[in-house]
Amino acid sequence: MKKISPFLLCLIALSSCSKHDPILPGVRHDIFDTTDVYVANQDIPGLSKNAKDIYGDQDCKYRQDALNNIWFEESKIYTGFTTDSVVQSNQSPICDGQFIYTGLSTGEVIKVNTKNKKVVWTADVFRENNLTGGAAVVDIVAHVGLDGKYVYAGGLGDAFCKLNANNGNKVWCVNISVPVDFIIVDNFAFVVGADGNLYAVNTDKGSVYWKSEIKKQKTPQYDGEIIKVGKQHINYKNGEIIK
Repeated sequence: MKKISPFLLCLIALSSCSKHDPILPGVRHDIFDTTDVYVANQDIPGLSKNAKDIYGDQDCKYRQDALNNIWFEESKIYTGFTTDSVVQSNQSPICDGQFIYTGLSTGEVIKVNTKNKKVVWTADVFRENNLTGGAAVVDIVAHVGLDGKYVYAGGLGDAFCKLNANNGNKVWCVNISVPVDFIIVDNFAFVVGADGNLYAVNTDKGSVYWKSEIKKQKTPQYDGEIIKVGKQHINYKNGEIIK
């Protein structure tokens, strides 16, 4: 009997082989699949006066280049892979003790143990059809956020996700393409989407309370009861434009 090469097996079972990028190391997790975003049009109860610090130690010594390589000074601790076209970003790792978390232009979030330079886990942050014939751009250009036991990440592959920081398992994902950094206040994330809307996402369940049309894709800022996106002021409770 003739042997069938792995490449031919992949062609025969395209649906199963195409769900994972075979290049990157680490434990793989299923790519999520979702439908259009359901907006509940529900008011948000009272929130704290300040947003959470989810972007980690500002003195993190690790840096990331356009080829997804991660460096400590002149020493490379992770060798990445790149795509044919890369969306420009200022992606940089978040430090958490001996571990770092970051997003890649290939659409994955990784956790790396800096002591042994090994990948602890790899999680896909893009919609399944973006890998199987949909949009080709899956870059993670917004910084990854870390809040206690959870990692938050949004990519251009129509995904905003909450991941378990320990093992990379998905808690939930919402079909929002994320071009800029987001903020988290208490148990709500305020996320600017590439579709020109600001979304209020409940971080407990991933449900969207409201969305509001915005003029520019800018990182949101939190000021008391006001969400600022560029020059626009938006009421955090219901998404109404104040000015």
